[in-house]
Amino acid sequence: MFGIIWRVTARIRYAVRGLMPTKIVLDALHTRRGLKWGVLAMLLAVPYALAAVFCVGVVEADGSGWLHVAALLFLWNALKLLVAGPMTLMLLLRVRRREATARRRATNAMILGSIGSDRSELPLLSSNRN
Repeated sequence: MFGIIWRVTARIRYAVRGLMPTKIVLDALHTRRGLKWGVLAMLLAVPYALAAVFCVGVVEADGSGWLHVAALLFLWNALKLLVAGPMTLMLLLRVRRREATARRRATNAMILGSIGSDRSELPLLSSNRN
């Protein structure tokens, strides 16, 4: 019984995932091209926080209590976007370090001739000493 509920919940989540704005943004940020936009995406947390404040204000002015659920949802989305900024910055630094290491290794391999360049392509030293 628990397994059926788990599977149905997972299928609903994956079906609705494309309709959730913060999940779309976070999925785009977690690509190699999107990592550089993570800190700027933190600014998207501001409208979510303002919407949460608005919902709480309406509830305090004798509005529907169900707006507390909307306020929690808005706050959760704002927190996700606030955390995504520094996380994508750290991921970007890690990816760039790996790319630099791979470039350095490829350059060293080319110089040493293990990739197909022969030794005649190495620069000759102009020293005449033996």
